[in-house]
Amino acid sequence: MKGLTAAALIALFASTAVYAANPACEAQAAEKKLAGAAKTSFMKKCEKDATEAATKTCTDQAGEKKLAGAAKSSFVKKCVKDATTAPKE
Repeated sequence: MKGLTAAALIALFASTAVYAANPACEAQAAEKKLAGAAKTSFMKKCEKDATEAATKTCTDQAGEKKLAGAAKSSFVKKCVKDATTAPKE
């Protein structure tokens, strides 16, 4: 039970970090003073990595909720989308 609680907390913090992935990628590219093809390549890899991390976290959350089939797919898809898009202000 302690392991499950620890995993849930890690997933919560990981999803929070992933939530700001696109702005973080932009900030990292600006910090590195990237432009043109180098920036495009960096952004593509950064966003891919963020999506993969979000997918893993969301899949773990679906497992904790004991979701399967279409419910799991729908949950993971929405979770990844929410985690990888910048919040609307």
